[in-house]
Amino acid sequence: MHLGLVIPRTGAHDPTDLAIEAEEQGYDSVWLGELWGTSSVVKLSEIAAVTDDVEIGTAIVNVFSRTPAVLAMTAATLDRVSDGRTSFGVGTSTQTAVENVHGMAFEQPVRRSHETIKVVKAMLTGDEPVDYDGELIHVDGVPPVNRDVPIYHAALGPANRRVVGRLCDGWMPHNIPFSELEDAFDVVERAALEADRDPSDITIAPYVPAAVSDDPDEAFDAVRGHIAYYAGSAKGYQNAVGMRFPDRAERIAEAWRAGDRGEAAGLVTDEMVHELGVAGTPEAAREQLREIVSETAIDRPLLTIPEQAADELAEGTIEALAPVSDS
Repeated sequence: MHLGLVIPRTGAHDPTDLAIEAEEQGYDSVWLGELWGTSSVVKLSEIAAVTDDVEIGTAIVNVFSRTPAVLAMTAATLDRVSDGRTSFGVGTSTQTAVENVHGMAFEQPVRRSHETIKVVKAMLTGDEPVDYDGELIHVDGVPPVNRDVPIYHAALGPANRRVVGRLCDGWMPHNIPFSELEDAFDVVERAALEADRDPSDITIAPYVPAAVSDDPDEAFDAVRGHIAYYAGSAKGYQNAVGMRFPDRAERIAEAWRAGDRGEAAGLVTDEMVHELGVAGTPEAAREQLREIVSETAIDRPLLTIPEQAADELAEGTIEALAPVSDS
């Protein structure tokens, strides 16, 4: 099983230490998110220096706060310091993050994704200096940096999924129910075929929120909190959950935005937990993960430890679901 780990931001452990442990436990890739407080790029450079074989990836850096040239240089440099082990995950992030944290207008996010990824790919692997005159991005005569780095995109809505089909090596959906992934990928597939690309070359690598505990209620509650947070934090996540649970997604989002976080989490049903993540005792969670991989369109699950999980729960989850523990 190809199994990646999105390194949790826990209070007790440094991400670099967790990445070393993940490599020892058999995870084939480690990924770092980036919102506030820690630069994923700096930490991934450190991780690359102290690991041997595990792949490293950004999950994700947004397409607003860095220019395409900075993104291309960043991807190329990470790939060099990791000896070719880098995958580069990008996305739009959310209106709240882009406007409130970065002080930028969250305008035309899909168009910005398309133009950014197109320019980044050209800068990474093009044969000639890059000229591009788009609606949002304009560059002139930028020399390529000559690194073939896979680009993943965390697209949710259909327009953004078409960007994946036209341009990307991988798709990193978050909060699209597992049973809906194949239908959602149809949009990617059609866009790829229209662009004369082979859809089978696009890796489906969703975030899989996971929590494992001898107390199944503790594990389920951690994933409930994760789902409630995302459904309430941005319309795109709400819409993703709503592909299968439209009424519940709306009620959860309303409760979260009204400040009733407990009620929002309580509205997440057991069925939603199973459709959007993995939770339970070690044995039950491992079986759920095996079923997800064998019965859905997923190529490469990326385990994501909920922020709501305590440090001990995070450690136990990483250990329990590690490939070396799978039998």
